[in-house]
Amino acid sequence: MAKRITSTIVLWLLFFAVLWFFRTNGAVAAITLLSVLTLREFYRLLGAAGFHPFAKLGMFFGGLVTLAPWTEQAFGLPAHPLLALATLVFAVRMVAERAPENRVEALASTVLGLVYVSLLLQYLVRIITPVVGDAILPDGRLVLCLWTVAVAKFCDVGALLTGLAIGRHPMAPLTSPKKTWEGAAGGVAVAMGVGALVVWLGAAVLPQSMTPLRGALLAAPVAAVAIFSDLIESVIKRTAALKDSGGGVPGIGGIFDLSDSLILTAPVAYFLLALP
Repeated sequence: MAKRITSTIVLWLLFFAVLWFFRTNGAVAAITLLSVLTLREFYRLLGAAGFHPFAKLGMFFGGLVTLAPWTEQAFGLPAHPLLALATLVFAVRMVAERAPENRVEALASTVLGLVYVSLLLQYLVRIITPVVGDAILPDGRLVLCLWTVAVAKFCDVGALLTGLAIGRHPMAPLTSPKKTWEGAAGGVAVAMGVGALVVWLGAAVLPQSMTPLRGALLAAPVAAVAIFSDLIESVIKRTAALKDSGGGVPGIGGIFDLSDSLILTAPVAYFLLALP
């Protein structure tokens, strides 16, 4: 447990350091790398389940999809054709390279990865990327991205500690037996406190409407979605009959095990924050 908590805190402190020292471009690069590595492990899990996705080409398109809001603002490149183009390419490869008995699974699993991982993590890039006529300072967007990540990940830590201390009632015994309702409540409470703290610390660059109270209140639904997002990864791992998505992160497993709670929370945070 100590190794898991330490790895989580250290890795996300490194991410916060990237935001601090390299600002928007560094943060966008870090998010895109996180997305590609997560997609790599997502395809590994689906491959273990027998779906045969086009992993390498999927990772290439996935990186472009996640990066798209930034390239759209920086170079005027439209983002919307990417998924259509990728699906067209995968469909051609499906017919040419896959046996008839697994063609549908290969196409479906590859496109699913682009939508579930790359497109949803794209919303972190949307949160962080300044737009023309923006009413929010670039540093304010960095703080909002930090707020999103901190709420999701500290919900994980709070849920783990609370569940170990007082957890009695399983939340999803068939999917993730160690998760409890008590742990979930503790995770949401911790996330609300962290959400208020991040807003308070970043008040100088945030809109006046983003108060610590609002930061705490918005953190509650984001944290609840983070818990559900973590359960989705558990479903995928059970389908693949694997305990972890990888082995590169001590005490946690793989990159997907680290980023799982961010996948669904990124779009939820983006829309709750009402960002352009």
